[in-house]
Amino acid sequence: MRGPLAYLRGVRHPEAFHGEGVTTKYFEGWYIKLVSADEKQRWAVIPGIFLGLDGHTREAFVQVLDGATGRSWYHRYPVEEFEASSSEFALRVGTNRFSSTGVTLDLPQLSGEIVFSSPLVPWPVTFREPGIMGWYGLVPFMECFHGVVSFGHDLSGLLNVEGTSTSFTGGRGYIEKDWGQAFPEGYVWLHSNHLEGAPEASFIGSVAIIPWLGGAFRGFIAGLHHSGRLHRFTTYNRTRERHLDITDTHVHWELEGPDGTVRIDAERAGGGALHAPLREAMHQRVEETLNATIHLTHTSPSGAVLLQSVARVGAMEVYGDTDRLLKL
Repeated sequence: MRGPLAYLRGVRHPEAFHGEGVTTKYFEGWYIKLVSADEKQRWAVIPGIFLGLDGHTREAFVQVLDGATGRSWYHRYPVEEFEASSSEFALRVGTNRFSSTGVTLDLPQLSGEIVFSSPLVPWPVTFREPGIMGWYGLVPFMECFHGVVSFGHDLSGLLNVEGTSTSFTGGRGYIEKDWGQAFPEGYVWLHSNHLEGAPEASFIGSVAIIPWLGGAFRGFIAGLHHSGRLHRFTTYNRTRERHLDITDTHVHWELEGPDGTVRIDAERAGGGALHAPLREAMHQRVEETLNATIHLTHTSPSGAVLLQSVARVGAMEVYGDTDRLLKL
Protein backbone atom coordinates (compact mmCIF):
# COMPACT_ATOMS: atom_id res chain seq x y z
CA MET A 1 0.00 0.00 0.00
CA ARG A 2 1.25 3.49 -0.84
CA GLY A 3 2.05 5.74 2.09
CA PRO A 4 1.03 9.41 2.30
CA LEU A 5 4.50 10.67 1.34
CA ALA A 6 4.57 8.47 -1.75
CA TYR A 7 1.08 9.67 -2.67
CA LEU A 8 2.03 13.35 -2.36
CA ARG A 9 5.20 12.77 -4.34
CA GLY A 10 3.06 11.23 -7.05
CA VAL A 11 0.78 14.27 -7.13
CA ARG A 12 3.82 16.47 -7.78
CA HIS A 13 5.11 14.13 -10.50
CA PRO A 14 2.24 12.85 -12.65
CA GLU A 15 4.79 11.71 -15.25
CA ALA A 16 6.41 9.26 -12.81
CA PHE A 17 5.37 5.82 -11.53
CA HIS A 18 2.53 5.86 -8.99
CA GLY A 19 2.27 2.19 -8.12
CA GLU A 20 5.07 1.86 -5.58
CA GLY A 21 3.93 -0.59 -2.88
CA VAL A 22 0.66 -1.50 -4.68
CA THR A 23 0.06 -5.24 -5.23
CA THR A 24 -3.54 -5.56 -6.55
CA LYS A 25 -6.29 -3.60 -8.34
CA TYR A 26 -3.92 -1.32 -10.18
CA PHE A 27 -2.77 -0.32 -13.66
CA GLU A 28 -0.46 2.30 -15.05
CA GLY A 29 0.41 3.06 -18.65
CA TRP A 30 2.27 5.71 -20.65
CA TYR A 31 0.94 6.60 -24.12
CA ILE A 32 3.84 7.56 -26.40
CA LYS A 33 2.96 8.81 -29.87
CA LEU A 34 5.62 8.87 -32.61
CA VAL A 35 4.87 10.50 -35.99
CA SER A 36 7.41 10.88 -38.80
CA ALA A 37 7.98 14.18 -40.58
CA ASP A 38 5.96 13.10 -43.62
CA GLU A 39 3.21 11.69 -41.32
CA LYS A 40 3.29 8.36 -43.16
CA GLN A 41 4.62 6.63 -40.04
CA ARG A 42 2.28 7.12 -37.08
CA TRP A 43 2.75 4.83 -34.11
CA ALA A 44 1.52 4.64 -30.54
CA VAL A 45 3.68 2.68 -28.08
CA ILE A 46 2.17 2.05 -24.63
CA PRO A 47 4.33 0.52 -21.89
CA GLY A 48 2.76 -0.26 -18.54
CA ILE A 49 1.84 -2.66 -15.76
CA PHE A 50 -1.38 -4.37 -14.65
CA LEU A 51 -2.12 -5.93 -11.23
CA GLY A 52 -5.48 -7.69 -11.19
CA LEU A 53 -8.20 -7.79 -8.56
CA ASP A 54 -7.54 -11.45 -7.76
CA GLY A 55 -3.88 -10.86 -6.89
CA HIS A 56 -2.80 -13.49 -9.46
CA THR A 57 -3.16 -11.66 -12.79
CA ARG A 58 0.08 -9.69 -12.88
CA GLU A 59 1.82 -8.56 -16.03
CA ALA A 60 3.89 -5.84 -17.58
CA PHE A 61 3.25 -4.98 -21.21
CA VAL A 62 4.15 -2.93 -24.25
CA GLN A 63 1.30 -2.28 -26.66
CA VAL A 64 1.93 -1.15 -30.22
CA LEU A 65 -0.55 0.50 -32.61
CA ASP A 66 0.25 1.13 -36.26
CA GLY A 67 -1.88 4.19 -36.87
CA ALA A 68 -1.49 3.98 -40.65
CA THR A 69 -3.02 0.50 -40.94
CA GLY A 70 -4.93 -0.04 -37.68
CA ARG A 71 -2.93 -3.14 -36.77
CA SER A 72 -2.09 -3.61 -33.09
CA TRP A 73 0.02 -5.90 -30.92
CA TYR A 74 0.14 -6.62 -27.18
CA HIS A 75 3.46 -7.88 -25.80
CA ARG A 76 3.36 -9.40 -22.27
CA TYR A 77 6.29 -9.44 -19.84
CA PRO A 78 6.72 -10.75 -16.29
CA VAL A 79 6.25 -7.99 -13.72
CA GLU A 80 9.86 -8.61 -12.67
CA GLU A 81 10.90 -7.10 -16.01
CA PHE A 82 9.16 -3.81 -15.17
CA GLU A 83 11.11 -1.01 -13.48
CA ALA A 84 10.01 2.61 -13.10
CA SER A 85 11.05 5.71 -11.21
CA SER A 86 8.63 7.26 -8.71
CA SER A 87 10.18 10.72 -9.15
CA GLU A 88 10.61 11.14 -12.92
CA PHE A 89 9.58 9.76 -16.30
CA ALA A 90 11.93 6.78 -16.58
CA LEU A 91 10.90 3.16 -16.99
CA ARG A 92 11.95 -0.16 -18.45
CA VAL A 93 9.84 -3.06 -19.72
CA GLY A 94 12.09 -5.93 -20.73
CA THR A 95 14.74 -4.44 -22.99
CA ASN A 96 12.53 -1.46 -23.92
CA ARG A 97 13.37 1.84 -22.22
CA PHE A 98 11.41 5.09 -22.00
CA SER A 99 12.42 8.43 -20.48
CA SER A 100 12.25 12.21 -20.88
CA THR A 101 15.16 12.06 -23.36
CA GLY A 102 13.80 9.40 -25.70
CA VAL A 103 12.87 5.75 -26.21
CA THR A 104 14.79 2.59 -27.02
CA LEU A 105 12.61 -0.13 -28.54
CA ASP A 106 13.29 -3.82 -28.99
CA LEU A 107 10.02 -5.15 -30.39
CA PRO A 108 9.17 -7.31 -33.42
CA GLN A 109 7.46 -4.36 -35.11
CA LEU A 110 9.72 -1.51 -33.95
CA SER A 111 13.34 -1.47 -32.87
CA GLY A 112 15.94 1.26 -32.51
CA GLU A 113 16.30 4.54 -30.69
CA ILE A 114 14.35 7.79 -30.93
CA VAL A 115 15.70 10.91 -29.24
CA PHE A 116 13.38 13.68 -28.06
CA SER A 117 15.29 16.56 -29.63
CA SER A 118 13.37 19.38 -27.98
CA PRO A 119 12.18 19.71 -24.36
CA LEU A 120 8.99 18.01 -23.25
CA VAL A 121 6.06 20.39 -22.66
CA PRO A 122 3.98 19.04 -19.74
CA TRP A 123 0.70 20.30 -18.32
CA PRO A 124 1.97 22.58 -15.52
CA VAL A 125 1.96 21.22 -11.97
CA THR A 126 1.28 23.82 -9.28
CA PHE A 127 0.01 23.73 -5.70
CA ARG A 128 -3.47 24.87 -6.77
CA GLU A 129 -3.55 22.78 -9.95
CA PRO A 130 -1.49 19.57 -9.75
CA GLY A 131 -1.68 18.74 -13.45
CA ILE A 132 -4.54 18.25 -15.89
CA MET A 133 -6.94 16.85 -13.25
CA GLY A 134 -6.76 19.93 -11.01
CA TRP A 135 -7.89 19.35 -7.44
CA TYR A 136 -9.45 16.02 -8.48
CA GLY A 137 -5.87 14.76 -8.70
CA LEU A 138 -5.69 15.06 -4.91
CA VAL A 139 -8.65 12.71 -4.32
CA PRO A 140 -7.30 9.22 -3.48
CA PHE A 141 -10.46 7.27 -4.36
CA MET A 142 -10.68 8.39 -8.00
CA GLU A 143 -11.11 5.41 -10.34
CA CYS A 144 -8.68 6.69 -12.96
CA PHE A 145 -6.05 9.44 -12.96
CA HIS A 146 -4.65 11.19 -16.01
CA GLY A 147 -1.50 13.17 -16.79
CA VAL A 148 -0.03 15.00 -19.78
CA VAL A 149 3.72 14.42 -19.94
CA SER A 150 4.27 16.42 -23.13
CA PHE A 151 1.93 18.35 -25.41
CA GLY A 152 4.55 18.03 -28.12
CA HIS A 153 8.26 17.65 -28.82
CA ASP A 154 10.56 17.07 -31.78
CA LEU A 155 11.93 13.66 -32.71
CA SER A 156 15.19 12.46 -34.24
CA GLY A 157 16.60 9.04 -34.99
CA LEU A 158 15.86 5.85 -36.87
CA LEU A 159 13.56 2.93 -36.17
CA ASN A 160 13.56 -0.42 -37.87
CA VAL A 161 9.88 -0.62 -38.86
CA GLU A 162 9.09 -4.25 -39.64
CA GLY A 163 12.48 -4.72 -41.28
CA THR A 164 12.81 -1.33 -42.96
CA SER A 165 15.06 1.42 -41.58
CA THR A 166 12.85 4.50 -41.23
CA SER A 167 13.77 8.03 -40.22
CA PHE A 168 11.72 9.88 -37.62
CA THR A 169 13.99 12.95 -37.67
CA GLY A 170 11.86 16.07 -37.96
CA GLY A 171 8.79 14.25 -36.65
CA ARG A 172 6.60 15.07 -33.68
CA GLY A 173 5.87 13.24 -30.46
CA TYR A 174 3.27 13.36 -27.70
CA ILE A 175 3.11 11.64 -24.28
CA GLU A 176 0.32 11.20 -21.75
CA LYS A 177 -0.53 8.58 -19.15
CA ASP A 178 -3.23 6.97 -17.01
CA TRP A 179 -3.14 5.13 -13.71
CA GLY A 180 -5.60 3.84 -11.11
CA GLN A 181 -8.01 0.90 -10.81
CA ALA A 182 -9.73 0.81 -14.21
CA PHE A 183 -10.68 2.88 -17.24
CA PRO A 184 -14.04 4.71 -17.10
CA GLU A 185 -17.23 2.86 -18.01
CA GLY A 186 -17.71 5.20 -20.97
CA TYR A 187 -15.61 7.98 -22.43
CA VAL A 188 -14.43 9.97 -25.46
CA TRP A 189 -10.76 10.89 -25.86
CA LEU A 190 -9.20 13.10 -28.54
CA HIS A 191 -5.71 14.36 -29.29
CA SER A 192 -3.70 15.98 -32.07
CA ASN A 193 -0.58 18.12 -32.27
CA HIS A 194 -0.67 18.40 -36.07
CA LEU A 195 -2.86 21.51 -36.49
CA GLU A 196 -2.76 23.21 -39.88
CA GLY A 197 -1.31 26.71 -39.67
CA ALA A 198 -0.24 26.21 -36.05
CA PRO A 199 2.72 23.78 -36.00
CA GLU A 200 3.37 24.23 -32.27
CA ALA A 201 -0.27 23.78 -31.23
CA SER A 202 -1.64 20.74 -29.44
CA PHE A 203 -5.09 19.69 -28.24
CA ILE A 204 -6.06 17.03 -25.70
CA GLY A 205 -9.62 16.48 -24.56
CA SER A 206 -11.58 13.80 -22.72
CA VAL A 207 -15.10 13.45 -21.36
CA ALA A 208 -15.98 10.44 -19.21
CA ILE A 209 -18.31 8.82 -16.67
CA ILE A 210 -16.74 9.58 -13.29
CA PRO A 211 -17.83 7.48 -10.28
CA TRP A 212 -18.34 9.76 -7.27
CA LEU A 213 -19.59 9.00 -3.74
CA GLY A 214 -21.95 6.23 -4.80
CA GLY A 215 -23.13 8.01 -7.94
CA ALA A 216 -21.51 9.37 -11.09
CA PHE A 217 -21.14 12.58 -13.06
CA ARG A 218 -19.91 13.57 -16.51
CA GLY A 219 -16.45 15.00 -16.09
CA PHE A 220 -14.27 16.58 -18.75
CA ILE A 221 -10.74 17.86 -19.15
CA ALA A 222 -9.40 19.66 -22.20
CA GLY A 223 -6.30 21.66 -22.94
CA LEU A 224 -5.45 23.64 -26.06
CA HIS A 225 -1.82 24.73 -26.20
CA HIS A 226 -1.14 27.42 -28.79
CA SER A 227 0.47 30.86 -29.16
CA GLY A 228 2.74 30.11 -26.20
CA ARG A 229 -0.09 29.53 -23.74
CA LEU A 230 -2.18 26.68 -22.33
CA HIS A 231 -5.92 27.33 -22.57
CA ARG A 232 -7.86 25.22 -20.05
CA PHE A 233 -11.41 23.89 -20.37
CA THR A 234 -12.15 21.66 -17.38
CA THR A 235 -14.85 20.62 -14.95
CA TYR A 236 -12.99 22.28 -12.08
CA ASN A 237 -12.28 25.72 -13.65
CA ARG A 238 -15.90 26.87 -14.19
CA THR A 239 -16.02 25.70 -17.82
CA ARG A 240 -19.42 24.41 -18.92
CA GLU A 241 -20.39 22.10 -21.75
CA ARG A 242 -22.60 23.86 -24.24
CA HIS A 243 -22.96 20.81 -26.47
CA LEU A 244 -21.92 17.15 -26.71
CA ASP A 245 -23.15 14.79 -29.41
CA ILE A 246 -21.71 11.40 -30.31
CA THR A 247 -22.77 9.66 -33.54
CA ASP A 248 -21.39 6.78 -35.59
CA THR A 249 -19.42 9.23 -37.74
CA HIS A 250 -18.69 12.32 -35.61
CA VAL A 251 -18.16 13.76 -32.16
CA HIS A 252 -19.43 17.33 -31.75
CA TRP A 253 -18.27 19.05 -28.57
CA GLU A 254 -18.42 22.67 -27.41
CA LEU A 255 -16.96 24.04 -24.18
CA GLU A 256 -17.19 27.57 -22.78
CA GLY A 257 -15.09 28.84 -19.88
CA PRO A 258 -12.71 31.52 -18.63
CA ASP A 259 -10.44 30.99 -21.66
CA GLY A 260 -13.26 31.45 -24.15
CA THR A 261 -14.98 28.82 -26.26
CA VAL A 262 -13.60 25.80 -28.07
CA ARG A 263 -15.68 23.99 -30.69
CA ILE A 264 -14.73 20.49 -31.82
CA ASP A 265 -16.05 18.54 -34.79
CA ALA A 266 -14.15 15.25 -34.93
CA GLU A 267 -14.62 12.77 -37.76
CA ARG A 268 -14.45 9.20 -36.50
CA ALA A 269 -12.25 6.74 -38.37
CA GLY A 270 -11.57 3.04 -38.04
CA GLY A 271 -8.60 1.97 -35.95
CA GLY A 272 -6.99 -0.88 -34.08
CA ALA A 273 -8.11 -2.70 -30.93
CA LEU A 274 -6.08 -1.92 -27.81
CA HIS A 275 -6.12 -3.67 -24.45
CA ALA A 276 -7.49 -1.58 -21.60
CA PRO A 277 -7.64 -2.25 -17.85
CA LEU A 278 -10.73 -3.69 -16.23
CA ARG A 279 -10.44 -4.80 -12.63
CA GLU A 280 -10.01 -8.46 -13.57
CA ALA A 281 -7.70 -8.29 -16.58
CA MET A 282 -6.42 -6.32 -19.55
CA HIS A 283 -9.18 -6.77 -22.14
CA GLN A 284 -8.92 -6.07 -25.86
CA ARG A 285 -11.87 -3.77 -26.07
CA VAL A 286 -10.89 -0.21 -27.06
CA GLU A 287 -10.75 0.80 -30.71
CA GLU A 288 -8.29 3.61 -31.24
CA THR A 289 -7.45 5.46 -34.42
CA LEU A 290 -4.59 7.75 -35.38
CA ASN A 291 -6.45 8.84 -38.51
CA ALA A 292 -9.16 11.09 -37.08
CA THR A 293 -9.66 14.59 -38.51
CA ILE A 294 -10.54 17.23 -35.91
CA HIS A 295 -11.98 20.60 -36.90
CA LEU A 296 -11.26 23.04 -34.08
CA THR A 297 -12.19 26.67 -33.42
CA HIS A 298 -11.08 28.65 -30.37
CA THR A 299 -12.66 32.04 -29.69
CA SER A 300 -11.90 34.49 -26.89
CA PRO A 301 -14.51 35.44 -24.24
CA SER A 302 -15.26 38.52 -26.40
CA GLY A 303 -15.85 36.37 -29.50
CA ALA A 304 -12.61 36.99 -31.39
CA VAL A 305 -11.29 33.97 -33.27
CA LEU A 306 -7.93 33.00 -31.72
CA LEU A 307 -7.38 29.77 -33.64
CA GLN A 308 -9.27 28.00 -36.41
CA SER A 309 -7.66 24.88 -37.75
CA VAL A 310 -7.99 21.31 -38.97
CA ALA A 311 -6.00 18.79 -36.95
CA ARG A 312 -4.53 15.80 -38.77
CA VAL A 313 -3.15 12.49 -37.46
CA GLY A 314 -5.80 12.71 -34.75
CA ALA A 315 -5.92 10.12 -31.99
CA MET A 316 -9.44 9.18 -30.96
CA GLU A 317 -11.24 6.67 -28.76
CA VAL A 318 -15.00 6.40 -28.23
CA TYR A 319 -15.75 3.63 -25.78
CA GLY A 320 -18.42 2.06 -23.61
CA ASP A 321 -21.80 3.28 -22.45
CA THR A 322 -21.94 6.54 -24.39
CA ASP A 323 -25.73 6.68 -23.98
CA ARG A 324 -25.29 6.92 -20.22
CA LEU A 325 -22.45 9.38 -20.69
CA LEU A 326 -24.71 11.69 -22.69
CA LYS A 327 -27.53 11.44 -20.11
CA LEU A 328 -25.41 12.46 -17.11
